[in-house]
Amino acid sequence: MFDIMGMMGKVKEAQAKIKEAQAKLVHLTAEGESGAGMVKVYVNGERKVLKIEMDESLLTPKDKEMLSDLIVAATNKAMEAIEQKIKTEMKSATEGMIPNIPGMDLGNLFG
Repeated sequence: MFDIMGMMGKVKEAQAKIKEAQAKLVHLTAEGESGAGMVKVYVNGERKVLKIEMDESLLTPKDKEMLSDLIVAATNKAMEAIEQKIKTEMKSATEGMIPNIPGMDLGNLFG
């Protein structure tokens, strides 16, 4: 027989674990780099850019367009890296809590 009260308890427990994990996301960080490390971008789990570092040799007017491209590339790499960390963190927080239902992708639930 289906235990609705037991299921509701599991849902509340999962919600609490998700909120706890989301609160920790601000402490997750990821780095993306481009130009063989000439540009580095750091982001956090709230998908906010924390810091941009760049080689001083890029700080010339003639390199303005290239610098812009390198910043964009490094930022995109950092965002991809943090997305993976967020998914891993949220998956571990809810492991065993949410049933694995074939055909149902809950991977975007936390993004």
